[in-house]
Formats: sequence, structure tokens, C-alpha cells
Amino acid sequence: MRHIISIRDFERRDLDHLLHRAGEFAGGGFDRDLLAGKILSLLFFEPSTRTRMSFASAMARLGGTCISVDSMEASSIAKGETLADTVRVVSGYTDAIVLRHPKEGAARLASEFATVPVINAGDGAGQHPSQTLLDLYTIKQSMDLDGIEVGILGDLRYGRTAHSLAYALSLYDVNLHAIAPKGLEFPEGLVHELKGRGMEVRNHHDVRKVIRDLDVLYITRIQKERFPDLGSYYDVASSYRITPETLQGVKDRLILLHPLPRVDEIDPAVDSTPHARYFEQSRNGVPVRMALLSEVMG
Repeated sequence: MRHIISIRDFERRDLDHLLHRAGEFAGGGFDRDLLAGKILSLLFFEPSTRTRMSFASAMARLGGTCISVDSMEASSIAKGETLADTVRVVSGYTDAIVLRHPKEGAARLASEFATVPVINAGDGAGQHPSQTLLDLYTIKQSMDLDGIEVGILGDLRYGRTAHSLAYALSLYDVNLHAIAPKGLEFPEGLVHELKGRGMEVRNHHDVRKVIRDLDVLYITRIQKERFPDLGSYYDVASSYRITPETLQGVKDRLILLHPLPRVDEIDPAVDSTPHARYFEQSRNGVPVRMALLSEVMG
């Protein structure tokens, strides 16, 4: 695994291996100097809290250090430098690069010019493979990944976490329910690809009509920053909300996931229910990203 750019670069055995390694790191039985002397560059050209800090935490727990750029304005890109040149330069300072960028395809481009491994931490509406791995890991903590009913709710058109997760689940025996406001359904190309891989994809517009059948509900926010204009965003904003009432009659083992941040799509009263797993999901970012860093740098 030289670069980690897209979940499409993985086979099931790769995912299973990384999930197993994450479990070992979560258990505490690891060499805390595994990456001693290694330096990780965090190039974040979009806002981030969880992804950026969990990568930094993972690196510190493995004995390594981080250097970072926190915005385009703080980098030479603001002076007109290309991403390719930035990556060439940073490759000389570091042992691996974690990149978040607003343009889809930026991570793939960076990997073509970098001389060290590149990990995609989100590229526009494209992919977010490390998020998908921690999503799978959180599901696996509660149930087997085969033979389950999974719903993905929200902005399925622009949501990179939804795209990555759907593709990863196609490597397992999963029935997928795509739940989205009209106009925000999965891109047709992705649906065709998933069905070509043998996955059954059922489309819904109202989560209340399907939630009682689900084992996992993955909730995403409507991403204002991805919309071409504010009018389109306000047409669908606040079109769904999970409340304790929504959860009446659901399966006892139903878990609720969310990549965070949330806006108003989950009532805070849901946090205290046994179904809420999204804060645990966020914490799982550390052992999962420890597993990724150990693979590309260890």
C-alpha cells in the first residue's frame, strides 16, 4: 500500500487486514516507537477537526511527529504554486503526506508527483478512504459485516463519505438502502457500479419508511459547501431529522453512525439512546489511522 487514495484500490482481504490491525492497536498491544524518527505532513486545504487531529494523535501514539499546513492561505499555493510543486517540495521534508483538498482528484494527482506515500483525507466530492475504514470498524464492533441491512441517509450526490462507504460495503454481503431528498440521490454511475458488483441498492426518500428494517443507519449532513448555489442548498436543507420518536420500533441492535460534524439532522436527545455510536465512531479514527500509518510507514 504505497498510496491510499480511494477505497476502490482495496480488495476485501486488504480491508479485513486493516480492521484486524486497528483492533490490535485499540487493544494497546503495540510498539509505541514503531514510527519513531518518522515525520508525517498534514496538508489540509479544507477545514477539518476529527480527521486532522486523529491522524496527528495516531502519529504521536506511534512515536512519530507531524508538520502541517492548515489552509491554502497559509501555503505557497496562495502565491500561485501548483499542487504538484507543493507535493514535490513537501516530499523532501517528510516520510508520508496526508492530504485534504476541495477538488476531486487532487489526491490522485498528488500521488503522481510525490516521492513518499500519500493518504487521501478527502478530496472534494470524491473519496475519503480512512473515514470509510473507521466506519467499517465501528460496524464490526457491533455485528458481522456480512448479511446486514445498511441505510445511508442524506446528501448522497455530493457526500464523499457516502460514496466511499457504499463501495466498501459492496465487498461484503450487504443490502444497501439509499435514502436521500429528491435531487441528492447517488450518482447513476455509482449505482450502476454497485449493482455490477452484485449489491442490491434500494432507493428511498423517507427514512421513516425503512428505518425499522435496518441494522445500521449512516447519517450525513446536507453539505452546503458542495452545492453550486445557495438556492439549491436551501431547497433541501433540514429535509430530515432523526429524533427519539423516529427510533420507535427499530431493531434493538440498530446502530446510528455519522461522520460528523452534524448540524440539525440528529436531535441531541438521540445521543443518550443505546443506538448512538457516532462519538465512538469518531474515537475509532485513532486506531484505524494508526493501522494505516503503520502500513505505509512502518
